[in-house]
Amino acid sequence: MNTIATTALSVRDPWSLVPPVGNLDAYISAVNRIPLLTPQEEVDCAERLQRHGDVEAAGRLVLSHLRLVVSVSRQYLGYGLPQGDLIQEGNVGLMKAVRRFDPTQGVRLVSYALHWIKAEIHEYILRNWRMVKVATTKAQRKLFFNLRSMKQRLKSDAGDADTHRSSFSPAEIDVVARELNVKPEEVLEMETRLSGGDVALEAQTDDGEEAYAPIAYLADDTHEPTREIEARHRDWLAGDGISQALQVLDARSRRIVEERWLKVNDDASGGMTLHELAAEYGVSAERIRQIEVAAMKKMRKALEANA
Repeated sequence: MNTIATTALSVRDPWSLVPPVGNLDAYISAVNRIPLLTPQEEVDCAERLQRHGDVEAAGRLVLSHLRLVVSVSRQYLGYGLPQGDLIQEGNVGLMKAVRRFDPTQGVRLVSYALHWIKAEIHEYILRNWRMVKVATTKAQRKLFFNLRSMKQRLKSDAGDADTHRSSFSPAEIDVVARELNVKPEEVLEMETRLSGGDVALEAQTDDGEEAYAPIAYLADDTHEPTREIEARHRDWLAGDGISQALQVLDARSRRIVEERWLKVNDDASGGMTLHELAAEYGVSAERIRQIEVAAMKKMRKALEANA
């Protein structure tokens, strides 16, 4: 498809060019093929959106900058989060930027959107990275996102051959604290968090052997909601549920069920046998069994209806 045809298609239905983010390689390949807007086209679309709320114009602005989000997302791959999720969050920031973009300020959308894209990705990482609250103040967030690059720069400037050395020296901690306007102990704490390894809650073995992972001793089933619901349901079945289900049976069927399943004599021998009930009612033991089966089916339906 040539550029003119692609542009025409993007005007009619811009999102038809973009596959789901779930197929990451296809998504990145597709957004990199989407033609960029010229400066004048960008201004025209922004003015149409600003003056008339033109959704189609907004779509073209977003579409032409999706590759920017992909590029920014690559800068944050070191935090262990899926790139697809980073791209989705960055796309949210891009859409916010498009909605607020003012073409009369003389700034290209790519420069304006960069702040919004990074801001959304930053918030996503802080919410989800290791599921731990790692930064609260603005200075701490700046420390979180700049510590790794500053470590590499300081060691490179010092001519340290081991640029992957895990810890800062006391002098380097002071430099980072001054540049980022935080306390030295905050630098040390953040470095410890960033350099610490993740611990898998689930067992990671594939050989079929049982493994004692943290999930085994972190889980507390005492008041787990599903178990409590199941326990209450069992209590109801054993009490009111059975009583209500017995009410749907005729007298003979109810007595057979009670004798066969619900009665316990003092000698723990249980209720009457099929043959004893057959002799009492003057029918065969097989007939008593059939009545019992039919009664149990009725009771099961009654229990399901009242569950």
